[in-house]
Formats: sequence, structure tokens, C-alpha cells
Amino acid sequence: MSMPLTGPGKRETACTYDDYRRLPEGAPYQLIGGELVLTPAPGTYHQVVSMRLGVELVNFVTVGQKGITLFAPVDVYLGEHETYQPDIVFIARDRLGIIEPERINGAPDLVVEILSPSTAYYDLRKKFRVYEKSSVKEYWIVDPEEKLVQVFVLRDDRFVLDQEVGEDGVACSRLLDGFKVNVESIFTV
Repeated sequence: MSMPLTGPGKRETACTYDDYRRLPEGAPYQLIGGELVLTPAPGTYHQVVSMRLGVELVNFVTVGQKGITLFAPVDVYLGEHETYQPDIVFIARDRLGIIEPERINGAPDLVVEILSPSTAYYDLRKKFRVYEKSSVKEYWIVDPEEKLVQVFVLRDDRFVLDQEVGEDGVACSRLLDGFKVNVESIFTV
């Protein structure tokens, strides 16, 4: 697919979801602010952290029949110019209708982004604002380098930092009553 350019790296028009869908299946891109952003496969440590946190979340959600947990790559459509592939998402049982065959159509209840050098800017800035605007109820930012978890909760249509937990602490969900994670356990290889 070619997009008309107006200068070094600039397009005349923003890419849309239709442009994004024309990419080959498995193409390592996300649609962020109308731009196709290359997001290469994360490193193995990133994957270990995702797996450890994801297993704890899946076990908690499954036992309580609270909804479903999905993992990247899965498309989360948040607007014509915004389609992301968060590391981990949770969708509550009463909202499972937003899961379509090709994508999640709307904001998950909980999103986890695990920072990596190639995507940290987007996770902390652009995607943060869109998740907030789209009414994601809880947003976890996991920083493997700093061994830190930040939990943001949506209050009055704004994300508020609820917790910042280092590896010797416990991160707790406000959305999923009773879900907590020993942070050291997700960073241990």
C-alpha cells in the first residue's frame, strides 16, 4: 500500500481502519493517530512478563467467570484512525458483545501495555490519551526495565494514577475486586 507523501515521512491524508485492514495478516503495525506505526515483535523478556501477568489474570477471571482475557496480537478498534494491539486486555462478561470475529470493537475494560523501547512513547502518550478518551476503566503500564507497575483508573473521564508499585510490592486492580499481583513474580525469569 502506498500513501501520498508531502515531505520527509509526511502523508497528505491520515490512514484509516480500511487502510490498516489491507495490510497482510500478521503485519507488525498498529494504527495510531492515523499513522501506521511499525511495532516489531517484543523481546523474550517482554514475553515472559506478559505471560506471567497474563496467566495470573486469566486464572482469576476464569475462576470467577468474570469475562475474558485476550493477548496481542488482537486488534482493538477505538476509532477510524486508532486500532491498537495491547499486550493484554480484559473484557467483562456483560460486555462480551464488543468481541467481533476480526477485532474488539470498542474499549476493553482493562488494558495492560508492557513497555518496550520501540513502543514506550506511544503507550505512555498517544495510546494513553485514546484509552482515556475511549473510557478504558483501568490501564496498567508495566515497565520491565524499572520493574515497576503503574495502575491508572478512570475517574470523571480522566486517568488517575492509583498505584505505582515496585518489584517488592503488590499491584491491585480496582476494577476486578480481589485481583492482585506480586510484582516481583512477574519480573522473575
